[in-house]
This record gives sequence, structure tokens and C-alpha cells, in this order.
Amino acid sequence: MSRPTPIDAYPTATSNLQADTENILQDHVPLEGGGGGCVLHKNRHLELLVRNLAQGFPARYVSQDASQPWLMFWTLQSFSALQIAIDPDTKQRAIDTIMQWQHPDGGFGGGSGQAAHLLPTYAAVCSLAIVGRHGPGGGWDQIDRCVMRLYRFDLYPMRRRDKLYKWYLSLKQPDGSFIVSNHGEVDVRGIYCLLVVALILDIMTPELVNGTPAFIASCQTYEGGFSSASHPHIFDGILAAQRPSLGEAHGGYTFCALASWVLLQPYISAGEDAPRVDVRRLLRWLVNMQGLEIELGGFKGRTNKLVDGCYSWWVGGAFALLEALGVSPHVPAPASAHEGETAKPAESGWNDADDSFFNRHALQEFILFAGQHPAGGLRDKPPKNPDAYHTAYCISGLSAAQHRVYPSPARREVVRAAWEGEDGVRAAAFAEALCWTEEDGGSYIVGSAANRVNATHPLFNLTITHAEGIMAHFYKQTVPKRPPKPSH
Repeated sequence: MSRPTPIDAYPTATSNLQADTENILQDHVPLEGGGGGCVLHKNRHLELLVRNLAQGFPARYVSQDASQPWLMFWTLQSFSALQIAIDPDTKQRAIDTIMQWQHPDGGFGGGSGQAAHLLPTYAAVCSLAIVGRHGPGGGWDQIDRCVMRLYRFDLYPMRRRDKLYKWYLSLKQPDGSFIVSNHGEVDVRGIYCLLVVALILDIMTPELVNGTPAFIASCQTYEGGFSSASHPHIFDGILAAQRPSLGEAHGGYTFCALASWVLLQPYISAGEDAPRVDVRRLLRWLVNMQGLEIELGGFKGRTNKLVDGCYSWWVGGAFALLEALGVSPHVPAPASAHEGETAKPAESGWNDADDSFFNRHALQEFILFAGQHPAGGLRDKPPKNPDAYHTAYCISGLSAAQHRVYPSPARREVVRAAWEGEDGVRAAAFAEALCWTEEDGGSYIVGSAANRVNATHPLFNLTITHAEGIMAHFYKQTVPKRPPKPSH
């Protein structure tokens, strides 16, 4: 029997809720030898996804009217992760719908006729990475328009989505941050969404991200995780070098800040004055967000909060990003290794003897035992209902627990060698984004091999294939093919 979380002699509503949650979670652990517990019910989840996409979402989703691109992305990415192909007619319907959300002045809104916003712009572009294509009606070439221009800070010709780029600059703040929309607030989630789209669409420039690394670093809290923003202290018109973070460390903010920090690495100049992130404190905080055995090893988003299935990705997916900063418990894969997959047998029981910073076995069990709803779809935790958001991020978290995806030095060299054109920061950013590789023999799947989901790119939460496809188009580069996976 798992030991409950220790409490003092003064119970509160919070401690009582924690105890109730632990009891409910324990009730969802299958009895020894009961069978069927470690099964990912793909068909049930597929039925829910197909119903939402084909028939429309239930009435309760009316509150998500300003999040229509997100509903699309969560559904399409769930299909991709579950290894479900989408037919051409459905893809075209999705493309046509997505393009209705594009704002005439750049970016995408939460629905047709709605104001442009950084978050739905990410969701719309990533959805197009999954279903879009080049050519008329394919979505990719309908994102704004292309012009050729020389950039004053970095002399190379680049293809620019001019309206989108200008809109991004209009959101830029003096401290290097960005507001999420005109007259909106500053939020690191919006910055992450901006950087991903800028990188994918080849509009990332030193001008755009000037000062942004320092702002991201200022959002790190004393705990090690990141908050939503920091206080922009200005004295006599001069921005203070030290700015306190705004709020407590949070799993979603931390993932977005960390991914932003990794995306910005090619644009950070070395030197004593360069902004820095305390990676050791960050790692410590991330590790401590995994729940105890009685919580089935799920992740929580803040200190002393309940475990929640979505943090399987927001926290569980963040560990891979640390590898881009040189923090890894793994021995690097040999340069000559095939990039295939051999599933390691998953041992039973609470397994702390893992080659990762987090317990991959426990996280998969949390998702399989508590995350799945009997009627299909995934959820925060029982007894809550499933929804599109938790379905997507529980599946992505399952992927992060099953696969090791890391930045391969060998793959980086191959991508860089194939680059055509000026070999500057733009080429470096392209190679850094597309050097992520699924480790041969690095998969660890709880249950049968049928539980396997596709590996997802740690920076984008897209499959590597989709990330390569859309970036190759916008950069006008040929991405070298990966070695074939060995047969099993």
C-alpha cells in the first residue's frame, strides 16, 4: 500500500482535497493480475476525435469560441501522435477552415473575424504543419505574402511574411517581451508561440528577438521554474537590469520559457553580460513536480498542487529541452547509430532505476490508469470528464515518457552540410531546430507495443516529420533524409 502524503495535525481544505485525490487515484490502479490496466484505448480516443472533427464539438465548447484554432490543433496533433492518417478531403476542409481565421493585418484570430492573437496564431500554423501543403489552396503559401529584403542587423536575403512580421514588431515591448495582442498583456506563453511561428515560417531575426533572452531569464523564480512575466522596472527611462519575476513558478509557463530559451540560443551572444538561466535550480524544480507513488507519478503544475494530466507534457516534456542546454543523464548515442527504435521491456512496479531525470514508467501508468476516460478521450484526472486539451497533452506526455528525443550532433552536422545559401545565424537556427532525433533503442513502453505513440518534437509538439516538412518549404531547403529504421 502506498504511503499517503504526510500532513500535520491541522487539516485544511487543501490537505483534505489532496487526500481525497490520492484515494481516488489508488482506486484506479488495477488489481494485481487483473489485466487490461496497461492498455492505451486508441480506438475509443479515435472515436471521440473523429466525432469532434466531423460532427463538431459538444455544446459546452461554446465557451471556447475564441480558441477555435486550439481545438483544431489539439485534435489534429492527437491524430498524429496516435499514428492516425488523415484523408485528403478532411485535410482540405481543415485548411479552408484555418485560413478563415487569418487576420488581414497579419496573424490569426481565435475565430473568423476575431482579432489577431499570438496563441491562436501558433495553433493555426502548427495545424497547417500537419494538414497543409505548398501550392494553391494548401495553406502554406496563403500565410501572408513573401517578399525579399535585406535585413540591417544581419546581411542575408530572407523570405518574409511581411504583414505577420510587422504585426509581431508592433507587439514588441521595450524590455524585449511581447504583448499577446494589441492592448493585451505580456505572457511567456505568447512569446513561445511567437518564436515557434517565427522560426517555422523563416521570419526570425535579431531585430525581432533583441532583448527577449534577457526578459525570459528575468521570469525565473527563486524556486527554479518560471512565472508568466517579470516586473519591468524603469528608472529615469532606463530599464533595470534586475527585475523580479511576476508570480509563482508554473509548469505551463516553465515549458514555454524553457522552450523559448532553447529557440533563442543561436541569437544569444556569448560574454559576461549575456543573460543566464539557472539550469540546476530549474532541473531541481522540474524533478520535484512529479507526484509520489500514491499519486501514480503524475505531474503537478505548481508546488503543493494536485497532479494533472496536462502537465505530463508541460513538465514531463520539458526534460528533453534541457538536453539542448547540455543537461542530460544519458550517454550520447553514437554518431553512426541508426535512428530507429527498439522498445525496452517495461518492468512492473514503481521503478526509480530509470535512465531519465523523471520516472518514465510511473508517468505512463498515471496516464493509462487515471488519464483515460472509459468513454474515450483523456482528462485531468478522475472523476473529471475528458476534453480536447487534456486529450492532446496527455498523449504528448505519454510520447515524452515513451521516447527519448534529443539534439543529435551528428544530425546537426548533416543538416548544416546540406544548407544552401549564406551560412549565418539563420542556417544555425534551422539546423538547431531540425537536429532533434529519436534515439535508437531509447523507447520505453509500458504495456504492449500497441501502446506506442509517435515521438513528438520537444520544441514544437509536432511530429519530427511535420516539423521538417513545413520548415523545408519556408526556408527553401532540402532536409536530408534520415537513415532507415532497422526492422524488428
